[in-house]
Amino acid sequence: MTIGIDARLYGPKWGGGGLGRYVEELVTELQQIDTKNRYVLFLKPENFDACTITNKNFRKVKVNAHWYTFKEQLAMPRAIKKAKVDLVHYPHWNVPLGSDVPFVVTIHDLILLEDPGSAKATTLGPILYGLKRLGFIRVLKHAVHQSKAIIAVSQYTKGSILNHFDVSPDKIHTVYEGVSLLNSRRSPSPTSVIPAIAQQPYFLYVGSAYPHKNLESLLHAFSFFVQEHPEVTLVLVGRDDSFYKKLHQEVIEIGIPEGRVVFPGFVPDAALAALYEHAALYLYPSRIEGFGLPPLEAMQFGTPVAAARSSSLPEVLGDAAIYFDPDNIEEMVEVMEKSIGDGTRKEERGKRIEQTKKYSWNTMAKETLALYEQFGG
Repeated sequence: MTIGIDARLYGPKWGGGGLGRYVEELVTELQQIDTKNRYVLFLKPENFDACTITNKNFRKVKVNAHWYTFKEQLAMPRAIKKAKVDLVHYPHWNVPLGSDVPFVVTIHDLILLEDPGSAKATTLGPILYGLKRLGFIRVLKHAVHQSKAIIAVSQYTKGSILNHFDVSPDKIHTVYEGVSLLNSRRSPSPTSVIPAIAQQPYFLYVGSAYPHKNLESLLHAFSFFVQEHPEVTLVLVGRDDSFYKKLHQEVIEIGIPEGRVVFPGFVPDAALAALYEHAALYLYPSRIEGFGLPPLEAMQFGTPVAAARSSSLPEVLGDAAIYFDPDNIEEMVEVMEKSIGDGTRKEERGKRIEQTKKYSWNTMAKETLALYEQFGG
């Protein structure tokens, strides 16, 4: 069987964090475990060379079409037809309407339907935005109803799909993501990555700044906290896009002292490991998450994690995290206060590390491969 994977999101640098990590780890693990099937990886010019082939049954095809565009609706079906694949795996719901090749789709979340704030986050005018949103809904419905199988990354996401679509529960297969093993022993010190945090405790967030991530609320909470703890820095790691630029302005408008919030932009894995390991607290205030990779990445170093009591996060992080109401600024401040000089940090370190061992990219790839063989044979 020849399996196509829409790998245009490959790599966190190009695929926007979690989605990029998911595609990269899936491709890496499949190359290690499957020597029977053949694979065609559809990549963008930007990440084509970053994807390394280690299995002779895998080959790469370049598709110069960005996701969420009209161009991908034309370019992807042509590329898929030319590659003569038997089954396609789309790791996100942006499935082209014009392809008649059987497919499975991974749905990470339904933020498009569940968080109007994020859904409306756009630089387009109202008319163009309205047309684009209608297109998104059409594509999402097609992905759900025409797929041979749906992979949900958590029980929460499975429930969300069932809540919004008339589809059989048997069509949806929960396959948890894994935890990327970031090794800080070969990493630079956090202060060499971000000199501004030298000699200071710091809180950390890693990810995008889309509205559902709730970073404005986090900044407001930190603005109160830093008045009593001016020695603490908040580090927000993520690609410097228009959403992060808005946060830069928010820091100024709410009067957080200069230098107390640091925006390092995208940080490669080696440096990211050091930041995770030495953070006093990892904060994750997101209102909606299908899985939530970054807090697990922080936990593998034993770092304390405080997360929103919402969506999939309690399911994935279990009792190894501290939780707060994402809409309650006072609760966020209380969590920050507790983390400074918290004597339970070392005592519960083992619990946090054990929680991450429940999730494996290798297991994810094996379960995904089983679905390929079930629905593509």
